[in-house]
Amino acid sequence: MKIDDLPLHYNTVDTLEHNLVKRANKVAIYSLEREMTYRQVSMEVNQVGNALKKLGVRMSDYVAILSLDMAEWVTAFFGTLKVGGIAVGMSTTQTSKDYAYMLDDCRARVLVVHESLYPKIEEVRAERKFLEHIIIVGSKGKAPSGTVAFEEWINGASTDLHAAPTHRDDFCTLNYTSGTTGPPKGIQHAHKDFPISSDLYPVKVLGINENDRTFSIARLFFTYGLGVNLFAPFHVGGSTILSSQPPRNPANVLEAIARYKPTFLFNVPTGYASMMAVEGFKEKYDLSSLRRCMAAGEALPGALWNAWKEKTGLEIIEGMGTTEAFALFLSNYPGNIKIGSTGKCVEGFTVRLVDESGVDVPRGDVGDMIVKGETFALFYLHQYHKTQNSFRGEWLFTGDKFTEDEDGFYYYSGRVDDMLKAGGIWVSPVEIENMLRTHQAVYEACVMGYPDKDQLIKPKAFIALRPGHTASDALATELIEYCKVKMAAYKRPRWVEFMSELPKTATGKIQRSALRYTPK
Repeated sequence: MKIDDLPLHYNTVDTLEHNLVKRANKVAIYSLEREMTYRQVSMEVNQVGNALKKLGVRMSDYVAILSLDMAEWVTAFFGTLKVGGIAVGMSTTQTSKDYAYMLDDCRARVLVVHESLYPKIEEVRAERKFLEHIIIVGSKGKAPSGTVAFEEWINGASTDLHAAPTHRDDFCTLNYTSGTTGPPKGIQHAHKDFPISSDLYPVKVLGINENDRTFSIARLFFTYGLGVNLFAPFHVGGSTILSSQPPRNPANVLEAIARYKPTFLFNVPTGYASMMAVEGFKEKYDLSSLRRCMAAGEALPGALWNAWKEKTGLEIIEGMGTTEAFALFLSNYPGNIKIGSTGKCVEGFTVRLVDESGVDVPRGDVGDMIVKGETFALFYLHQYHKTQNSFRGEWLFTGDKFTEDEDGFYYYSGRVDDMLKAGGIWVSPVEIENMLRTHQAVYEACVMGYPDKDQLIKPKAFIALRPGHTASDALATELIEYCKVKMAAYKRPRWVEFMSELPKTATGKIQRSALRYTPK
């Protein structure tokens, strides 16, 4: 699918509406809180849309959503899009200060927030100049002063609503990326991006169809979770499984799989390792419904791929995308996987590896990845200089380094900021991490550049050990020597720091920024 396959005036809520013809009574959403058919989802979306219009929300107004993954997230989201608004999916893991920045940056007039997250909003609410209305999700009793409960808000609203006459290029979503080097970056996507991205990756690469149920560890406020666990199943008339439980607890993930029987599991590599670390996980939990397992967000070590395949009989299909791209533009394909690679360029996108001057590097050399396609954002909201750095004409500078082999498979070398030189030679932290993970004592590993006594940057390894192994100076030396023997000696870590657990992001992948060296 391409842009020209869509009508000029298009509202992506059509993704939901087209299912009412044949699948009105089919369950569209499974969750602990409630199940909803396509008809029920559509009716509540219309109620939300009418309730928003009653608040004065007009086309291009921002409506923020700060909620756990529940049915209300979905209906608030589609209700916003249907009236021509822009839905702001906010991370549930941020601070009050972050929320204050985001709400001010996009000038959201309405906020839909789960009751468990409202205290963080309450701290900063008084100073928000643009926020006029707060809707509380999950409130069983009286909503806090100055707010209204979601159920009360939509109660009595009409279940009929015509979609706003939006242009396919009109913005309809806004997501903020983590601000490790400054404030979060706001990234907007248009109505056209969602059917195109659903067709290019979930349909044409993974083969998703109306009989599938999806389950994602990446929550809906991530573009990855939104794409694969809402738009993709709704695009083909399948079903989504939503969980309001913490995704970093592998038992929650395994229980959800056993209960709701997803056929597609979208996870991060660390998440698969955590699931296998649960004693007797395959015997204790029924995973037989799974037919596709996907991974993105961080490099997938070959040892982990092999272990999952051995224990479950399932391949992990690794891929890569960015919030700026919305869709995944690199992926392995079912039955055509190179272990250790991030995959090939997905049809509909173009990828190049270039040097610092923008010239293509020879195949096999490490280069900076740039990519283009029809689902890409155009800029960062209110961030001129960062926009100039990343959006380079029709190309997006991803900030990732890769190599490409003779068969067109791409191999991740690390983030531009995390690559380091040892002895004047570029070293990929990912390569060292993959080697460390092959040692029997290592459960998790992260390698970052740290200065030695001469202020020269060298590799430092942060290690979490497997049960039965104890941190010691002797083990640290053993791990350093292990790398020295198994790979070029200059790539070995110079120091090892043991941790009970490596820091994680909201999706459960290793949070590299938390381990990055910061000059004092």
